[in-house]
This record gives sequence, C-alpha cells and structure tokens, in this order.
Amino acid sequence: MSEPPQATMRWSVEQRLAFIERRLFWDSQINRADLIHQFSISVPQASADLAHYDQIAPGNMEYSPHLKTYVATAGFKPHFELTARQYLTQLLLLADDVVGPEESWLGWRPPTGIFPRIRRKLEANVLRQILIAIRNRQTIQVTYQSMSAEVPSPRWISPHALGFDGHRWHVRAWCERRGKFLDFVFARILEIGGLRPSDIDPAKDSAWHQFARVRLGPNPQLSAAQQRIIELDYGMQNGCIEVELRLCHVYYFARQFLLDVAESLRPERVQVVLLNREELNESLRLAGEETI
Repeated sequence: MSEPPQATMRWSVEQRLAFIERRLFWDSQINRADLIHQFSISVPQASADLAHYDQIAPGNMEYSPHLKTYVATAGFKPHFELTARQYLTQLLLLADDVVGPEESWLGWRPPTGIFPRIRRKLEANVLRQILIAIRNRQTIQVTYQSMSAEVPSPRWISPHALGFDGHRWHVRAWCERRGKFLDFVFARILEIGGLRPSDIDPAKDSAWHQFARVRLGPNPQLSAAQQRIIELDYGMQNGCIEVELRLCHVYYFARQFLLDVAESLRPERVQVVLLNREELNESLRLAGEETI
C-alpha cells in the first residue's frame, strides 16, 4: 500500500503548499509573488507550487481575472490542519518580536491590541549551561536568590527538565542543600559555577513524572446565567472541564487562576473553582509538594 502524497512529500514543498492554503483560508487569496517573496523561489517554481496545490486540494481555489490573483472558493475545504490558535499565535509572535514579518506566513493582518509582556530576566548563558548539565547528566553549581533568604547563596543542583508556568521559566532539579527536587526560577540564578557528574536519577522525581487531572467548574457564587457563560467560555461539559498536567505544576496552575485564594475574592474575579481540591492535595502531600 503506497503512502499518501503528503507522507512522502519533501518538507520544503509541504511548507510551501501549507503556506498557500493558509493564505487562501485566512486572506482568501494568494498569488505567485507571495510565494516568491516568502521562499525566494523562481516564478516557474511558484507556478508549479500553485498547480501542485490545486492537484492535492481540487476546488479550493480559482483564478480571478479581475483581481489577477487566486482566490478561495465558497466550497473551500482545508487539506492541512488549520486552527484559530495557529493564526492568533502568529500575531502574538509578531507582537513579541520573536519572528519578523518576513518569517511569518501571515499576509494581511487586522488591527490588534496586544498587552506588552513584562518579561522575567533570562540570560542566554545561564540557559545554555543548564541545558549542557541536563544533556550530560551533570550537577552544576549556581548562586541562587530564593524568596526565603535575604542574600543569594551558592548551591549544587542536578537539573533534568525545564518548566513554564505561563509567566516564568524555571528549571526542575535536585537540590543538594534541600535534599529534594525543586523548581529554580531562571531569573534568580545569578551566577553559574562548576560542573561535575551527577548520580541523581531523574526518574525518582515522582512529582514531575506523575500527572494529575485538575477538575474546574464555574464559581457556584455566580448566577445561573453567569455560570452558563463560563461553561461556554471554557468549553465545559456538564459544568466541568479537566486539565491534565504534571503534579509539580498543579500549584502554579492554581495560583495562575487564583484557585488558592478563590474564597477570599469576589466571584466575578475568580470565575472558575477547583472541584477536586482534596484529591489533588493528597497527591501533592504524598509527593512532598506544596498543597493548594
């Protein structure tokens, strides 16, 4: 049995065909100049790519003599995976200067108002040294400023993974001083010292390898109509949505959604509540993690 065309297609060709479809879907049009500008290809190659797309997705586009461009048809059916998240993520990447217009597949862009990000400090050399330690299974000396200490102090850690809680990056590592696996915020690593081989087994970090299901529902203090709105916002089924994440990330997730202080705030401020707090706290206690 032969593989479908997209399975054997060269990556560069598939990228150009996906670009054609994205422009047709989101901009409703595309021409050869778009392909030439984006991929630095020749006019014959751009024509060939458009013909190739028409072959694998017949009926998705037609040439408009009036506009002198290819336009999406009324019966357009995506051949590749297209999601709203892909499009909106491109807008965020552009706003955050992660990519430039020449690197993005977006064409026309709507006016947008995107909050500027207050970034945590991230030193490239610190990240590089941590990555080396993870890859080579090493213990690394860092000077770290913790929230519980007045001054920074040196300590040896054995990193094995990176984590992101929605606001800040941290490294998951065994801490020799505390004798347990902890999360170290990158911005608080002030200096990097020596390296040495590590005998710490990352598999023993149970809170990292264990996953938990966080069950969320509308705040019961909201009106019935407001609760229905929250169910719609989050795509809840029967008044509940489940989120699976690593057990060591449950605490950060709870803080992000104010689940740890929900009872002390107005329901309009905390629109979702935790439905399985006792179950989660029991798992957190067994793993030696902070409860919520």
